[in-house]
Amino acid sequence: MALTNKQFDSIMRIYDQLRLENAAIARDRYAEVVKDCPQIEAIDKQIVKLSFQEAVQRIGGDTGKSDSESDSHSSVLHASGPSLDEQLDELAERKAMYLENLGKPADYLEPIYSCPFCHDTGYIGQEKCTCFKRYAIDLVYHDSNLKNITATENFDRFSYEWYSNDSKDIDAATKLTPYMNMKRIVDACQDFIADFDAPDRVQPNLLFYGTTGVGKTFLSNCIARELLNTSHSVIYLTAVEFFKKLSDNAFADARDKEKTDTSFIVDCDFLIIDDLGTELSNKFTTSRLFYILNERILRNRSTLISTNLTLNQLRDQYSERVSSRIIQSYQMFKFYGADIRIQQKRRNS
Repeated sequence: MALTNKQFDSIMRIYDQLRLENAAIARDRYAEVVKDCPQIEAIDKQIVKLSFQEAVQRIGGDTGKSDSESDSHSSVLHASGPSLDEQLDELAERKAMYLENLGKPADYLEPIYSCPFCHDTGYIGQEKCTCFKRYAIDLVYHDSNLKNITATENFDRFSYEWYSNDSKDIDAATKLTPYMNMKRIVDACQDFIADFDAPDRVQPNLLFYGTTGVGKTFLSNCIARELLNTSHSVIYLTAVEFFKKLSDNAFADARDKEKTDTSFIVDCDFLIIDDLGTELSNKFTTSRLFYILNERILRNRSTLISTNLTLNQLRDQYSERVSSRIIQSYQMFKFYGADIRIQQKRRNS
């Protein structure tokens, strides 16, 4: 994914800072345990000494010798005592014992990494790590804002109290009360999250449709929070923002180095397009919407669309081709009930 030099440097500075912070934590930990148990420092010095001696012996012993001669030389070196590996194992066991006596885990003094995969370098070999992609998305799309929203809009704060369970409010299509319907939808969303990384999942996309103020955006943010917490890359865009970024990219001058890289929209783990239908629609928006949805389906990337439009209105506004792709590849959930914001306003007045 293309980034400007300025954006790339900004991300690499994040990794520099992570390594500095983790190195400082590691130094503090070492100073802490050595202060309470000086034997640990003596063990580390002994490990370094043994390793150095073995390296010198191997360099000197291997020169001009066959493998059999080298093996013979090595066996002679250790004939009078335990081998290097045995000595190192014994020292490691003693070190772990001292740490245990201090109430510390055996790996307490191991190097600390924020990302266990790339060790805070951003790369695994020549490939960008998944954490690099998350930092890039956060930088380009300012998804720190999404993280702030999901701090308050998450499953822990989700409430069914705003959904009627009165039989007079049963929906003719679903045959469910708003309360029963939301129970069904939330259960399906929990299953969606649990199966998110399953290789054989079916229809890994969601369509939330229904009237205004019945929880579509809130529940979208609940899902985003869970996926962010499991290190997935998530982009949240209103429909207006979504089409603006696509338009800016499509019509920007080729020399414009600051134009938005829309490849993130295609390739992020989870894309949320909120309030589809509120934007100004035209042939460009319809064609780009089909391209993004179709490309993400082909790449098995999950998308969530929320809209106030009915399925028929989606077809009329975005063409049969777009609506057909959604019907074929999305789980569709109808939201209904009384406007939650109006209910909250009445309660607080």
